[in-house]
Amino acid sequence: MFLCINECLFVNSAVFIKSVRMHFCLQNPAHLMTHGANFCPRFRRPAHDILLPNNVPKEIVLEVENLPHPQVGHTGFQCIVNIEGAKMMVPARYSYEANTGEYKASVTIVWNRNHHVDTIDVVLYKCDILGSHREHPDCSLCVTRNVKYQCTWCANTCSFSESCLHTPVSECPKPRIDMIKPLSGPVEGGTLVTIEGSNLGLKEEDVKGKISIGETPCELIHYEVSVRIVCRTGRSDGETVAPVFVGNEAGTTESAVHFTYKDILLGGVFPPMGPQSGGTQLAITGQYLNIGSTISAFLDDLPCQVNSTQASSSRITCITSRSNGPRQISRLILSIDGANRTLEGNPFNYTSDPTIREIKPLISFASGGRMITVHGTNLDTILKPEMVVYIDEEPNPINKTVCTVLNSNQMECPSPPVNSKFSAMRRRKRHSPQKYRDTQLRLRIGFIMDNVEAVKDLEKHFHTMRSELVYVDDPKFFQFPNQIKLYKGDTLVIEGENLNLASDESDVNVTIATRPCNVTSLAMTQLVCTPPEVQPSGTDEIGIKTDTGLPLVVVRVGRSLRFPIGYLRYEVIKSYTFPPEAIAGIAAGTFFLVFLFAIVLVVYRRKSTQAEREYKRIQIQMDTLESNVRSECKQAFAELQTDMTDLTADLESSGIPTLDHKNYIMKVFFPGVSDHPILNDPKVRINGPRTNYDAAMLQFEQLINNKCFILTFIETLEAQKSFNIRDKVNVASLLMVVLMGKMEYATDILRSLLLRLIDKSVLTKHPQLMLRRTESVVEKMLTNWMALCMYNYLKDYAGSSLFLLFKAIKHQIEKGPVDAITHDARYSLSEERLLREQIDHGVVTLHVVQDDLDEKIQCKVLDCDTISQVKSKILDALYKNTPFSMRPSIHEVDLAEWRHGRGGHLTLQDEDLTTKSICGWKKLNTLAHYGVKESAVMSLIPRQNDSFSANCKQSCQNCTGTYFTNSLSPIITVNGDVEAGSNLRIYHLVRPIDEHHYQNNKTSERTHKAIPEIFLTRLLSTKGTIQKFVDDFFNTILTANEALPPAVKWLFDLLDDAARKHSITESEVVHAWKSNSLPLRFWVNFIKNPDFIFDINKTTTVDSCLSVIAQTFMDSCSTTEHRLGKDSPSNKLLFAKDIPHYREMVAHFYYDVQMLPQITDQEMSTAMQQLSVSQIGEFDTVSALKELYIYVT
Repeated sequence: MFLCINECLFVNSAVFIKSVRMHFCLQNPAHLMTHGANFCPRFRRPAHDILLPNNVPKEIVLEVENLPHPQVGHTGFQCIVNIEGAKMMVPARYSYEANTGEYKASVTIVWNRNHHVDTIDVVLYKCDILGSHREHPDCSLCVTRNVKYQCTWCANTCSFSESCLHTPVSECPKPRIDMIKPLSGPVEGGTLVTIEGSNLGLKEEDVKGKISIGETPCELIHYEVSVRIVCRTGRSDGETVAPVFVGNEAGTTESAVHFTYKDILLGGVFPPMGPQSGGTQLAITGQYLNIGSTISAFLDDLPCQVNSTQASSSRITCITSRSNGPRQISRLILSIDGANRTLEGNPFNYTSDPTIREIKPLISFASGGRMITVHGTNLDTILKPEMVVYIDEEPNPINKTVCTVLNSNQMECPSPPVNSKFSAMRRRKRHSPQKYRDTQLRLRIGFIMDNVEAVKDLEKHFHTMRSELVYVDDPKFFQFPNQIKLYKGDTLVIEGENLNLASDESDVNVTIATRPCNVTSLAMTQLVCTPPEVQPSGTDEIGIKTDTGLPLVVVRVGRSLRFPIGYLRYEVIKSYTFPPEAIAGIAAGTFFLVFLFAIVLVVYRRKSTQAEREYKRIQIQMDTLESNVRSECKQAFAELQTDMTDLTADLESSGIPTLDHKNYIMKVFFPGVSDHPILNDPKVRINGPRTNYDAAMLQFEQLINNKCFILTFIETLEAQKSFNIRDKVNVASLLMVVLMGKMEYATDILRSLLLRLIDKSVLTKHPQLMLRRTESVVEKMLTNWMALCMYNYLKDYAGSSLFLLFKAIKHQIEKGPVDAITHDARYSLSEERLLREQIDHGVVTLHVVQDDLDEKIQCKVLDCDTISQVKSKILDALYKNTPFSMRPSIHEVDLAEWRHGRGGHLTLQDEDLTTKSICGWKKLNTLAHYGVKESAVMSLIPRQNDSFSANCKQSCQNCTGTYFTNSLSPIITVNGDVEAGSNLRIYHLVRPIDEHHYQNNKTSERTHKAIPEIFLTRLLSTKGTIQKFVDDFFNTILTANEALPPAVKWLFDLLDDAARKHSITESEVVHAWKSNSLPLRFWVNFIKNPDFIFDINKTTTVDSCLSVIAQTFMDSCSTTEHRLGKDSPSNKLLFAKDIPHYREMVAHFYYDVQMLPQITDQEMSTAMQQLSVSQIGEFDTVSALKELYIYVT
């Protein structure tokens, strides 16, 4: 007997279950209580899964047994479906939204609404997902799916066989290649090349013997149906570049990218020696070291573990393994995919492990930084030894510092700081019933020297040596009364406490301004030093002028403690008074002579040498300033290079956060527009009803495809007076969107428009200004066309150097204070964004713990950072190269400091009840405000809904530029200005003088005043630190190699031919045309806006630095040499020495492109066709046509 319980109807994108029919057997209800579970009502389990195809009405039969008779008054049986967490009783609509091939749902039978009978699973599936790979329909995957799914290839997609309205296709198209990795390998072959794509064969035999690199076969090693092939390259006769060919039954496909056979070369190894315990990081130099799929290194027969994530073409690193004893290595063997290269001639030596004999002194103050001298043997075999301290028997060190090796027997190590442990010990002793006379903390000393275990535990392996470091209270130096002390000669006495507990005269350094005060005595409560005979200038110890005009006395103890004591005024006793009359006479005579000499000099040389002298003076001044900051730049660059090496290693695994093609086009074509009609899904329009307007637009598109019409159309629009620049830009972008699928035709239109523009410009007085500004549609059209042609070049080649330049600037800026309100920074390339005030700050290393992290990470911040700035830096550390759009916002999280283990935390905010208010101005909270110390433990937690975060609901475009308070109106910083409600005013680092401080100080005053030398020094320091990254980027984009898109060669040849046609002999004109077309119209745009190609956050401060670099690049493309003067902008002074070299690079690049083989029409056509295929269907062209049609009406 069959009973239809109910109808379960699935609609929308899910499966349609037309009805559920149940066959059940009625048993005696009395048996249910006496015969156990087998007599309960239940489904009979089918032998196979119940499969239900998506979007197809299906009837399923479910067999049920032991159902009781429905009673009078009961509702009977109902069918309940549980899908994606929702439980619904039929009849109802059910949808399965998950983007998966299969989804398991359940059907439950209930009796009388609340009595559960049984549940059975059904499997819903979608053929279009099962038959696709990486969201692309795949014919081979579709037809090889299990026959139980009944999927078939129909109308270029995978469909359920009964839903196919066309004739199913039995043969699949030829392969499509999406990815090849790696793209280079040794000439000996042996590289395992992974090829991913679609339609790579129905079975292994389809592609076996049909894979090659050029004419070199590639042996099939591993095969995954249709989507992935791994093959081993064969031997090549020499270095060559060739495409990858993959064939199947339908034909052969040639890859768009090429595989390169390269001949590996070894150069050298550094360092030349290391301990026998191993652990030394060797740097191996050479050429083409990062090619291939597998790499290994050996020192004779000893393996050296290669770190492939830090490999570059010219350098790789490996970690040495343990040797049985000291040993001379006769050769280094580098093996890449079985291709061996050998470096002969004792490239490396294993030496005896270093030992420690004596450590002194063995006492330090809690803040660390006291220089500890270590004596031992073979200390120079370690490149970067570190001193660590342990407490009791804990295996993990409390802190560590880097030592400086003086020679093989001696090194110096600053004592590690232990402030937190010392403070905790003081608290324990304070609450202890036993009273302690003094407070000392004894810690075990150890050293980290590569893999040498003995020096880690000195107490165990060097038990006769004293290896405990005693920490005592930090010394305290008292400030002068009233901040100023009158110095009458003899010696200077500075009072304090605990001054010589862990210090002697050699550990203390006293400066008066920039001059030393020689320390002669150091007692427990007094320091005595001898000041200079003449009062130094009114500065601090690094030469920054003081507010009082008096020299500042500063005491430094070790490397970590700094005590500003106050100002020193010398009492001058005159032994002889020079007669005032004589002074006046000498001054008058001197003034007269100088004045007379000046007049003669001005008259004599004013017109001949004034400009030259000014230029040389500026050059000498710049050379002097650069020389003064050179050592600082070298140290800063070394630190930056270390951090950027870590970043490069991360990029190897995570990749650069490049925008996809669609978002890239929107950024370039329609900057600042996030919601545009062309973003509508074109598939929806194709599948939906077509209106008369849509049909009319298709006819309009046919007209656009007529060359005569489109040229006339553009000419007519430009002839209208109301057709402004914004309209020209919009029309050019809409036209290019319509023509993205017909790039060959778009190139022909662009060529005609360019030739028409050239014909007009050669008739003007200044033809070199062509393409400089957007005066017609063709300029923006050229920009868009170039953006389409250069996307892959940016993504695969040039983008990495631009990204590293951006990260280097960002990293350098964040190493110093940045005002969160004005965006002024200590480290900047822009004078307008330079923080001119001296801000005392210190580096704080935070330990960040998160529930989803296995171990805590370290994050370096500044104690003067606002809480939002700290959150931003922590998010940078946590998410590193994760696309910015995929990271949490700083307004979605709170910063919490764990002060009592994991049991309790303090939430830190930019503004709370503890915020300080000074003269009507509120200062944003910083780490220093909260007293956050070194090694503090922090976490980012979801933002709490409290009174101080209730107003934090506004969107933030620049996360370091928006702050919220608990007041009635939010505080918002916009372009450096402060907007506030209820007369509320805030500041971060520098309190403004008046309410108009920001506007006045940022515009007129900074623009027109001559830049002081100290500020120019800061700019030079920043410039010197990031110089290498600027040079690397310029070298990358000004190199004409095989990676350069053919569009560049085609465009430059077009300009050269046009110049010859019009008999233009001045090379400066053609040079200007090329500069205006590619460097200025394309590269300057991306230098200023790296967020056009990368998913990143560009802050105001970084933007100002990028603008300086962009201006430098523009100056380098100009053939006109600019003379420097006293009124020259600071950015031109910064790169004055480099611009001649950059100009040579630009000229050489233009020459190299000119010497490249000419691009034939066939080659250009092929390149444009490939570009068209990759761009089809990205945008809704009908919407673009509608927007364009507005200009017709």
